[in-house]
Amino acid sequence: AGDHIYSWRQAYFYSHHGIYVGEEKVIHFTKGLDKETVSSQYTFSSCPCKSFDDPCPRCGYYSRSHGVLCSCLDCFLSGGDIYLFKYAVDRVYFVVQARGGTCTLASSDPPESVLHRAYYLLENGFGDYNLFRNNCEDFAIYCKTELRVQTSAGRSGQAASFMAATSTIDSLSLQFSKLFRSGTRDTSIRGLGTLGCKMLYTYSSNRLASDIGVRRDVARVPVEKLIVRTRIEHKEKEALNNRTETRTTSMLASDIGDRHDVAKVPVEKPIVRNRIEPEEEEASNEM
Repeated sequence: AGDHIYSWRQAYFYSHHGIYVGEEKVIHFTKGLDKETVSSQYTFSSCPCKSFDDPCPRCGYYSRSHGVLCSCLDCFLSGGDIYLFKYAVDRVYFVVQARGGTCTLASSDPPESVLHRAYYLLENGFGDYNLFRNNCEDFAIYCKTELRVQTSAGRSGQAASFMAATSTIDSLSLQFSKLFRSGTRDTSIRGLGTLGCKMLYTYSSNRLASDIGVRRDVARVPVEKLIVRTRIEHKEKEALNNRTETRTTSMLASDIGDRHDVAKVPVEKPIVRNRIEPEEEEASNEM
């Protein structure tokens, strides 16, 4: 018990993570499935193979449930294979992994501490789910290490890999086009090989720099303190949304299309009114 496990989803497009707590049970953090939107099947975390409206007879897991949940191992795996997330790996092992979300340089805490955090978050939640900043991998890594990124919400290995790949492609795409527009064929081939090596190095370096075991903007945050902070942030977010909604309502109320103190005035009337108002003002001044 206390192991960080994961299973690949959507033809190895991404993986779902959780903490194995024993007795074929897993505590994990999920967005849940929105039955009304097809796109949610590719962006939510659990991707259960069961139907929308049939809860699991063993654990009661429901496909549209969201937040921190405890389900049976079969529901967590959803037909996929089980993998063990590795901690305290060396830099060479980390860099040679083609995909993120499989290991970290950070060390794991003892199983009893991991289980305490997992069960505490099961009762109190882990904040709002965000695919890139607060997802199932962030949840599992926090349970194992008590580490949180201080500058923003956490960035999981999968999200770091995506960002690293995007950054690498953006920085090297222009170099590819320049390479093929200039030089001979042999020069282009040699340059292509060099550029490929450079791309691999850049991608691996960006992944390594984003790992929670290397970053300097991380700190240990006790789970009780994390919950207090999460609740404060949630209240601040609600207050901001309320202010934004009030401001929007005020703007709409002042729009000429919604006001009740407006009327259509033929063009001749404003001209007559403009002539009368100066005369009335002069008369008032004379009095």
